[in-house]
Amino acid sequence: MQSQGKDLVLGGQAVIEGVMMKGPKMFSVAVRRVSGEIRVRDFDIAEGGPLRVRLSKMPFVRGVLTMAAMLVIGYKALQFSADEAIEDAEAAEAAEKGLPAPVSGARTKAEGEKWAMAVAMGGALVMGVGIFFLLPHFLTVLMQRCWPALSGSLAFNLIDGLIRVLVFVAYVVGISFMKDIRRIFQYHGAEHKVINAYEKKSELTPEAVSAYSVLHPRCGTSFLLFVMVIGIVVFSFIPYESPQVVKVALKLVLLPVVAGISYEVLRLTARNLDSPLFKAMVAPGMLLQRLTTREPDLSQIEVSLASFRRVLPSQEAEEKEIEVKEVQEAALVEQA
Repeated sequence: MQSQGKDLVLGGQAVIEGVMMKGPKMFSVAVRRVSGEIRVRDFDIAEGGPLRVRLSKMPFVRGVLTMAAMLVIGYKALQFSADEAIEDAEAAEAAEKGLPAPVSGARTKAEGEKWAMAVAMGGALVMGVGIFFLLPHFLTVLMQRCWPALSGSLAFNLIDGLIRVLVFVAYVVGISFMKDIRRIFQYHGAEHKVINAYEKKSELTPEAVSAYSVLHPRCGTSFLLFVMVIGIVVFSFIPYESPQVVKVALKLVLLPVVAGISYEVLRLTARNLDSPLFKAMVAPGMLLQRLTTREPDLSQIEVSLASFRRVLPSQEAEEKEIEVKEVQEAALVEQA
């Protein structure tokens, strides 16, 4: 999910027994070890060259860049949390055999293990595209062949979009029965609670934060829903008479366009929640979040706060810098 102070973005993500929080210049991952210890690691974010900075401020383009950046950051965050989980597993195995516990933090990964993680993430992305975009497409083709009355570009894209949403909901419901996934959904809820408390200028203690909602209008779940719905409109521009291979290829090519538009819609709705129209636009995503979040306990909120506090100084410093620039620009306008 994303939280904004002016035009700044503070993002987050649940990981294995922990939470990642992203500020403007760094992100931090906090995880809870079996021992009860909270392990935190900070990562710098590469700023990129002048061209990247300019592109990151361009509407529609910035959404694609943000999505790509969050994939890289999410991979690193998951990698760190997985390493900590493996250390716990190795310590438990050593205890069963009566051997000394490995030194915490001393574990180094083999080159093959690093590649295995990268391949697993790449495979998950390919599977995601296959399940949530290609499978609905071919199911729609099959339905139109079975029921010719459903033929036509509008009907095709509406059915395709509906199947995509149903497949996504079924997938989330299915994995929610897994114990480990339920734990991740709890940390997802803890992440949202901390952001909500921060935006309301509440006291940042586990007890105070626990009173806030596990739902947030700028959650990545809402973004995914916008992607699915906006995809219906964008994919409608693909000529209906095109061969199926061409249609599939064009859908993949147009995915960045859909993501860019979805990002801008998400920002727009989040900034205008007082409007009944934008509230209605956000409502389906908020409803869907009830599947991807769970109520966390105080210990999980504590982990989320540990990560959040690491990036908060970076966020506040950036906000002050923007405020100074705004004052300077206003002074120049007055002088002119």
